[in-house]
Amino acid sequence: MGKGKALLKNTAIVSIGKISTQLITFFLLPIYTAVLTNEEYGVVDLLNTLVNLFLPIVTLQIEQGVFRYLIDCRKDQNRQTVVITTVMRFIVIQSLAYIVIILIASSFINNQYKYFLAGNLIVSIFSTILLQISRGLGDNKKYAIGSFISGFVVVILNVILIVAFHLGAYGMLLATLIGNLACAIYIFISKKIYKYIKIKQNDKQLLKEIIKYSIPLVPNMISWWIVNASDRTIVTAVLGIAQNGIYSAANKFTNVFSSLYSVFNLTWTESAAINIDSEDKDEFFSKILDVTIRFFGALALGIIAYLPFVFPILINESFSESYNQVPILMIGSMFNILVSFIGSIYVAKKMTKEMAKVSIFAAIINIVTNLIMIKFIGLYAASISTLLAYSIMFILRYIDVKKYVKLKMKKSLIISITFFTIISVITYYIQNDILNICNALIITIYAIIINKSSAKFVLESFISKFKKNG
Repeated sequence: MGKGKALLKNTAIVSIGKISTQLITFFLLPIYTAVLTNEEYGVVDLLNTLVNLFLPIVTLQIEQGVFRYLIDCRKDQNRQTVVITTVMRFIVIQSLAYIVIILIASSFINNQYKYFLAGNLIVSIFSTILLQISRGLGDNKKYAIGSFISGFVVVILNVILIVAFHLGAYGMLLATLIGNLACAIYIFISKKIYKYIKIKQNDKQLLKEIIKYSIPLVPNMISWWIVNASDRTIVTAVLGIAQNGIYSAANKFTNVFSSLYSVFNLTWTESAAINIDSEDKDEFFSKILDVTIRFFGALALGIIAYLPFVFPILINESFSESYNQVPILMIGSMFNILVSFIGSIYVAKKMTKEMAKVSIFAAIINIVTNLIMIKFIGLYAASISTLLAYSIMFILRYIDVKKYVKLKMKKSLIISITFFTIISVITYYIQNDILNICNALIITIYAIIINKSSAKFVLESFISKFKKNG
């Protein structure tokens, strides 16, 4: 119970920073899709995708290493200084090397957005590493505020630059750069990171250990990128940038869904690392998995059930083709959530090599499936290949992770969610108003029933906290 309350508290703190800006971005979709052309929307999405590809390559995923190693020394400030100094020195050197490579390569690259790609990547490196340091030090409040500042600045500047100044893709890319920069500056100053940086405290042996932990996460992250983003690259190459804009619009719905889980996953990864060796780990991990399936399964069903009513309001007619992709992507995102949940166990056990193996296999499946089908079924190939890759990845990881934690899932819950998913998807594509209304009501009742005990626990926790403060 105590572990659950700690997880709930940390999730609530991080949620404030993450969810608020995600919801603002989501509700600004009508503006983005009305002001930007399909091509501009596709360009921004593609460049952000490339940043996500290059980020783990340049950093060697060391931001994940600094988070995991700081968890182990939260009561030892001297050790914290060594870890942070060592990692920050490495990141500065890596960033300088990247800048030199970009300057040399830029003369051979004929693209008007190349410097935005370079600048956004550098700023993302430092905002990411500083956010992970804040998490590693146990300061989820600063992490939440930093995330909120980044998202809030991006949203406000997007509206100003693309609506008021009509800068299009340039405006969105500039807003992202400034938002990440604001986040990095805030964390660096508010957490007084400069006090943890002492050049003489650099530890080469520690750096080797952290890189040994982090480097298997590079192929793992690239594989994730392939599963997540190769679709966009292939769609752009085969179907054109405009179709990528449509596919990107469809992904905005699943991105909000996945972002909600990513908030929970941040605190769950920390909780998993702390409790991985506890005597009741099997029971604790299985309980959290059950709650995860209930809440996010119900949320996915709810989005599919209610989307027919809100889609015409949120999405401009020129992006209407994206409607048909959403249910497939939503189911894929549910499997993605389960994959991430299990991945936190590997992180807790510091077994990053095992994570990479399955991810690489899933990435290959995604690319092959996409390339084979895209000329025959168009955008559906991208959605289906993503769903297939995530589902296979989940099955393989679920089987493998039982060697370390005996996870259990309730069959009755899985059967009921599967049944209502099939009904909701069929109703979604029929597009009959009466059927949609009936389906939405049924799904709402079902969601309340399966989450009743979790809602009671959350409510009791907040009442208990309120009484203590009172």
